[in-house]
Amino acid sequence: MELFPTRDLRFLLEEVLGIQSLFEHACYEQHDLDTVRDTLQLAHDIAMEQFLPIAGLCDEQEPELVDGRVVLPEALSTAVGAFVEAGFIGAGFDEDVGGMQLPYVVTQAVLATFAAATVAPTSYPGLTMAAASLVAAHGSEALKEQWLPGMLEGRIFGTMALSEPQAGSSLADLLTVAREAEDGTYRLVGNKMWITAADHDLSENILHLVLARIEGAPAGTRGISLFAVPKRLPSGEANDVRVVGVNHKMGYRAAVNTVFALGDEGGAVGWLVGEPHQGLGYMFHMMNEARIAVGLGAASLAWAGYRHSLSYARERDQGRPLTRRDPTTPQVPIVQHADVRRMLLSQKALAEGALMLSLYAANLVDEARIAREAGDETTAGETEGLLDLLTPVVKAWCSHYGLRANEDAIQVLGGYGYTREYPVERIYRDNRLNPIHEGTNGIQAIDLLGRKVPRGTGAPVLLSRIAETLAAASGEGEALAELAAGVQQSVERVTGVTTALMQLGATGQAEAMLANATPYLHLLGHTVVAWLWVEQARAAARAPEDDFTRGKLAAARYFVRWELPRTARWASLLEPVDRTVLDTDPAWL
Repeated sequence: MELFPTRDLRFLLEEVLGIQSLFEHACYEQHDLDTVRDTLQLAHDIAMEQFLPIAGLCDEQEPELVDGRVVLPEALSTAVGAFVEAGFIGAGFDEDVGGMQLPYVVTQAVLATFAAATVAPTSYPGLTMAAASLVAAHGSEALKEQWLPGMLEGRIFGTMALSEPQAGSSLADLLTVAREAEDGTYRLVGNKMWITAADHDLSENILHLVLARIEGAPAGTRGISLFAVPKRLPSGEANDVRVVGVNHKMGYRAAVNTVFALGDEGGAVGWLVGEPHQGLGYMFHMMNEARIAVGLGAASLAWAGYRHSLSYARERDQGRPLTRRDPTTPQVPIVQHADVRRMLLSQKALAEGALMLSLYAANLVDEARIAREAGDETTAGETEGLLDLLTPVVKAWCSHYGLRANEDAIQVLGGYGYTREYPVERIYRDNRLNPIHEGTNGIQAIDLLGRKVPRGTGAPVLLSRIAETLAAASGEGEALAELAAGVQQSVERVTGVTTALMQLGATGQAEAMLANATPYLHLLGHTVVAWLWVEQARAAARAPEDDFTRGKLAAARYFVRWELPRTARWASLLEPVDRTVLDTDPAWL
């Protein structure tokens, strides 16, 4: 069987999201579905030929710090070079800056293909794409002219440098300092921690986007500015940036993660991005893209684990049906055992649900762009509000349930699943990073309930879109009507719980409101994914009937019947709020 069929992604893009409508608008009119199909096929071919064969090697040969420079497996350079040569880094950027101007959702589908083959190497071009997007959106004309062409061509790679040893996710406590020089540049001194891709030989140069405080800046997040700090200066000289350590990780090993120092010899030269003290806002441009990318990566790994375990289950003969007890009869493939099918169906429902959620969010980026360029600010604002609401859900839900899918992949293989002879244990270890990546899932939950929901801009749009889908599905046959009814119950739970929590916050009980933010994220996430499964089921019902569409309908039914009832339990913890955690004294633990 084909390991990662392009049909899976084409179904989501063409038949569910209907991206062909994007090509009716000026910004994407130079493309059509043939462009998309050719792009996905090219990505598939490179991923299968260059990335998949080195997946195990990149896990076994960890990056090393040798004489102050990071050394990566040579095969990694060849694979990433093929990605660059295909033009994928610039694929989503406008033609006037050297890109292909493909829809954002298409570029994310491309990344999903590579991440499914092996996720860690995609970090290098993926971070570069996000860094280039930030420079394009917030950099001065001089900064863009200096760095953007090289980034889109893959000669210059990018990073995001936020965390520090003493601060972690608490960016208000950053200590890196920037002092303005006479020539208008800055000299940065400080240390950064957990920085992915901060040194390698995959490109000619690396542009670090660094958060720091200009001398005399206000305390807290209000005093943070953003700087572009290259590994090598435009003159070719080495900048005062030095990797001093490599973090050894459980998974994601080929994506080197570093500790680096700025200014050991007087100060690293950096250029201010945008205005002083606005750096955190600019960085969120990159962070939000990265959070969608983390969700997509987790979904892709869940999909990868599912496809590998499905292949194994179809080929592995073991045992006999309960109705055939004669030990002299041939054994059957384990996929014929009901409990194995349960685990495969669970993986399919979670993985393909997560892929749909991630691509739906990416498609919102394209919807908002089209509306803004058409002068429809109201629609653009509503679409961006919905994307803002869903971003923490994409990151956290996909990474949590993608990992759960990978657990089932290991279980399908039994003892072999726990060994390195098969890829599912590596895929699990790789995916274990994603609940931590780009802000832990707890941070995402607090962001969702503490900031995104109270803003109120995304929720009405979400409820309207869900209602439209459920109303249509209710009239499209008994099977779809049953799915719609199940989702409607969950929508009512979310609505009631949200109203109660917002009232709690309004009465000064914010701590109680946020104490159980994580189950709230699960409650909303499951409801959104169930809605999107109804959309997948509607598309499958419209298509010619075959094993693929029957599988989609089975997975939708599984999610609504097996997963969605969990929302009742989460709702019971939130209305009224269960205070067990909040009232537990730390001394008792």
